[in-house]
Amino acid sequence: MPEIASYPVSPEAAGQRLDAWLTTQLEGVSRSRVQQLLSQGGVVVDGKPAKASLKLRGGEVVEVHGEATAPPLRAVAEAIPLDIVYEDADLSVVNKPAGMMVHAGSGATEDARNRGTLVNALLHHYRQLSSTGGELRPGIVHRLDKQTSGLIIIARNDAAHLKLAEMFSRRQMRKTYIALVHGNLKQGAGTIDAAISRDVLRRTRMTTRRATGGRTAISHYEVVRHIDSRFGKFTLVRVRIETGRTHQIRVHMASIGHPVVGDTLYGAPSVVALPTKQKRAAAGGESLALDRNFLHAAELAFAHPRTGKALELSAPLPRELEEFLAKLETKT
Repeated sequence: MPEIASYPVSPEAAGQRLDAWLTTQLEGVSRSRVQQLLSQGGVVVDGKPAKASLKLRGGEVVEVHGEATAPPLRAVAEAIPLDIVYEDADLSVVNKPAGMMVHAGSGATEDARNRGTLVNALLHHYRQLSSTGGELRPGIVHRLDKQTSGLIIIARNDAAHLKLAEMFSRRQMRKTYIALVHGNLKQGAGTIDAAISRDVLRRTRMTTRRATGGRTAISHYEVVRHIDSRFGKFTLVRVRIETGRTHQIRVHMASIGHPVVGDTLYGAPSVVALPTKQKRAAAGGESLALDRNFLHAAELAFAHPRTGKALELSAPLPRELEEFLAKLETKT
């Protein structure tokens, strides 16, 4: 039976949200973890499952079922196929699919937190990886967002890891992405030089709007082609980044009014639909949906950390992005 802990609500707590109040009662437990417990049905008020937004009256009894503290993250070897673009004794370059987390992280269940990651696949495939990144991130020199596909470099020993990290720090890595963005980018090419920091209101987002405290971020884009489709206007772009900030391309493109297709966190619609007038004329209101971001790490160019040999590697657009483009450009 799961452990149950009870917390009486004092009259002074009347009017408070359940999640905010419970965070004050559970020492060392974050509000996000409390909300996770609530979403899993692990918190009941007067015997009934409760929502995070419940307003307390005072006098209730709140019960927490199970461990309030999430179990520790761990890296587990799993037999997951890898698309290896390049490998030698010092490093490997993998073409990561969208939907795969790089290492263990957030999740509502134990499997969601720890399973199916790139690190898990690497631990199964390789006997040795660098230890510089720690037990949860063996071999990981840089990262890609979960819903971004493409090339990622893996260090297979500590010496290679340190050299690769230094190359990233000195901006000696040439990283180029392919993105589809909403709207018609008028300039054929441009540079976005805007510092990026954490959004103080929505902690899962980054922003360019804070006046202070941001980290330098520079992205260069060039238009591959404009797409004037029946679903509206879009632009396919190549983006080369000098820096590797969290969500950099997604934040930068949204900051100039052209969010990446599929990126609902930064303002893109969840569904690409026909314009209103065409909807009225078309039975059913045809639409397209993409369950990932249209962002792909397509090219990497760098000097080998031990030999100095120039490496230029590429990965084509995955099938789901090619198919989305084809549907978007279909005239009827």
